Amino acid sequence: MQLAVKTVITLGLFLSGLTLLTAWRASQNEARAEVSFPPEGQIVDVDGIPIHAVVMGQGPDVVLIHGSSGNTRDMTFALAPILAENFRVIVFDRPGLGYSGSFNPDGETIEEQAEILQKAAALLGADKPIVAGQSYGGSVSLAWAVTRPDNIAGLVLIAPAAIPWETPLDGFNRLASTSAGNTLALPLISAFVPDWYVEKALDQVFAPQSAPDGYASHFGPGLTIRRASMHANAKQRANLLEEIRALQPRYIDISVPTEIVHGTADDTVGLGWHSERLIEQIPGAELIELPGIGHMPQVVAAPEVAEAIDRAAQRAGLR
Repeated sequence: MQLAVKTVITLGLFLSGLTLLTAWRASQNEARAEVSFPPEGQIVDVDGIPIHAVVMGQGPDVVLIHGSSGNTRDMTFALAPILAENFRVIVFDRPGLGYSGSFNPDGETIEEQAEILQKAAALLGADKPIVAGQSYGGSVSLAWAVTRPDNIAGLVLIAPAAIPWETPLDGFNRLASTSAGNTLALPLISAFVPDWYVEKALDQVFAPQSAPDGYASHFGPGLTIRRASMHANAKQRANLLEEIRALQPRYIDISVPTEIVHGTADDTVGLGWHSERLIEQIPGAELIELPGIGHMPQVVAAPEVAEAIDRAAQRAGLR
């Protein structure tokens, strides 16, 4: 009996120590990531919610919205500097990611994200911009076009998640979206997963391409594996399918010039399932297929994406 009590006490002390060590390491790693990769731009207060925005260039306004697990640095690596030669570019961190605040404990919907980013753009003087989003950011851009038609001049969708799919949410995001996962699993990732492992995983996102030289050191993988960022991202991912099901019948109402850019080798958000179907549902939309390109055209085919944005601006009478 005494041995069993001692065993329980020892185990309890061990678990308590491990919990404290994990929390300390997670906090240290998150602080290190934020020092190494600070905000690139300014914080805009939108109804009390901080929204991080990077503004560069002059000309017609273009808003860029990153995808799942991303931040402004995904767009500022290649695409934004090209566009800034002819446009005033505003790159946002989506709510809960990068340095933008989270405001919905159940996960910000794509319509909520479209609303707060549109308000942030207006505060920066962009009342009717071209809106371009990649992957999940494409979903937010679609929500912007559908729900805020008076505040958009043109729409550019880059490998967008747009058509309801049949595959279930992956196990990691299912776990990370829950309170238990947030409490038990995510601190372990923040504490013990090294940056080099996250950098290696980037190649899976870029497949069949690889992440370009310098991308990881610009993007800041440590920002992605902060506990709050992973939890916010997972909750948004968990809710996305039902939100797309609700939004899809309204695509026909989109009236602004629309360009869709999608790689033929994208195995993450398939061209055939999403963009080839979407092109039939948005009046006047045009589809640009990029042979052999995977899920990250905004990085590996940035000039081609910039050309699509320029075409949308021309069709909208801005260029």
